Amino acid sequence: MWREIAPEFPSVGLTDPADEMFLASIERQLGQAVPQSLRELLLESDGITDDYGTDIVWSSEKILSENEGFRQNMQFRELYQSFDALMFFGDNGGGDQFAFVRDPARDGDVFVWDHETDSRTWVSASLENYLRSALGSDGEDWYRD
Repeated sequence: MWREIAPEFPSVGLTDPADEMFLASIERQLGQAVPQSLRELLLESDGITDDYGTDIVWSSEKILSENEGFRQNMQFRELYQSFDALMFFGDNGGGDQFAFVRDPARDGDVFVWDHETDSRTWVSASLENYLRSALGSDGEDWYRD
């Protein structure tokens, strides 16, 4: 499905599929299931970039490392609300991060974490809508409209 959507956006960059075993490792290490839509995407392309090099969807390795980093960073623990309920999977290139809420699980809904205000705001009802909005936009702040 995801590779069928990609040609609609000439600027999109796809990669080889993620390894299923690595996705299982993410789930073990973060203690959360990878949302089904994200799992399906990663098994078709291990990340999606735009022509500016922005990681619209991170690689599976980056998903694990960024989420562990957010959760383990002592300064973040003092500055921000807990990130334990979120699974970050992409960014806008300007500091804001996109995530699924995992506790309680909201598999379809995509939220944005604003790095300046620590707000967590709903931006899309599905990963597909998120991709279409992010890839079809003219700027990094498409979700602020």
